[in-house]
Amino acid sequence: MNKDTLKEFTQKIFDDMAGAMSAGLCYIGIKMGLFKIMAYKGPLTQIQITNDSKLQPRYVEEWLKAMVCSGYLHYDPLACTYCLPDEHAYLLASEGTDHFAGGMFYMVPSSLSVAPAVAKAFKTGGGVSFQDYPEELVDAIDLINRGNYEQRFASYWLKFIPGIIEKLEKGACVLDVGCGVGRVPLTLARAFPNSQFMGIDSHSHSIHQAIESCKQQGLTSRVEFSEKPLNQLDANGKFDLITVCDCLHDFTDPVNMLHEMKKCLKPDGVLFIIEPKVADNLEDNCNSIATMLYGFSIFHCMTQSLAEGGPGLGTCMGPMKTEKLVRDAGYSHFEKLNIKSKVNLFYLAKL
Repeated sequence: MNKDTLKEFTQKIFDDMAGAMSAGLCYIGIKMGLFKIMAYKGPLTQIQITNDSKLQPRYVEEWLKAMVCSGYLHYDPLACTYCLPDEHAYLLASEGTDHFAGGMFYMVPSSLSVAPAVAKAFKTGGGVSFQDYPEELVDAIDLINRGNYEQRFASYWLKFIPGIIEKLEKGACVLDVGCGVGRVPLTLARAFPNSQFMGIDSHSHSIHQAIESCKQQGLTSRVEFSEKPLNQLDANGKFDLITVCDCLHDFTDPVNMLHEMKKCLKPDGVLFIIEPKVADNLEDNCNSIATMLYGFSIFHCMTQSLAEGGPGLGTCMGPMKTEKLVRDAGYSHFEKLNIKSKVNLFYLAKL
């Protein structure tokens, strides 16, 4: 046994445990607004932070100390002050932007809450249905994606689909499959006032949120949300654009779903797919992002598909599997789009 290797791996275990605890602590910082309170204010005393947050002093004290040890906050021992560096605030106190990282921390308690059930599924098969997760998981998924969808979808990503912006400006029909709380249809509806939009999702709580948001934004005349399955929409040849955002790998019957989408497209319509950014070969995924995504897969994406009798493709299925699904569904054209992103891959398919 190599003692140096043993020592290094022992340290890695401690580092990983520290990372796990830090993720939970960051969840608290995001949920309770502590990062926002400290953002861009320089050094603050514990009393200042407690007073501004109106939270319990003992909890705030312990959280501040933990965040210093984890490297998220800086501490001045002479002045006894805590500081959230501006560069950290840029990622942690920026909800609604395309650089907000807080949603990832929201995934931790929701997804790990089902860890015992997932562990059982390793032996018995099946998995954990999406309906059995805490409702906060919906908030987590929305927080992860909201900034990107609102800041990049209409203004940047759609530019890579030839002719689609012109169609949307004139008036087009768009369907978002697996719409969640409706962020994509609502964002696009605000950007393209001459077009009609629809979002479908099987999760009742998400659709309820989407409908409420639609009412609040005054978009009910142009945006519709439904729990109806795709094959019950009576929408053959209706849509110029169908979007599938970060959920193709979740489907219980992905090829059939893609085939049903194909029926709903106009002859010159396009299918726009967003999936997590991973490589096809495992050896090319040995990095922190892929590690995180495999964790999301086991504790959410893969298990909820298997729970419903699906294939459990998982978060990290990669470009080759994505293309095979699309080709198997009968699309004649498939391409990977050259859109820059640290965490997403983008695909276009045509009839």
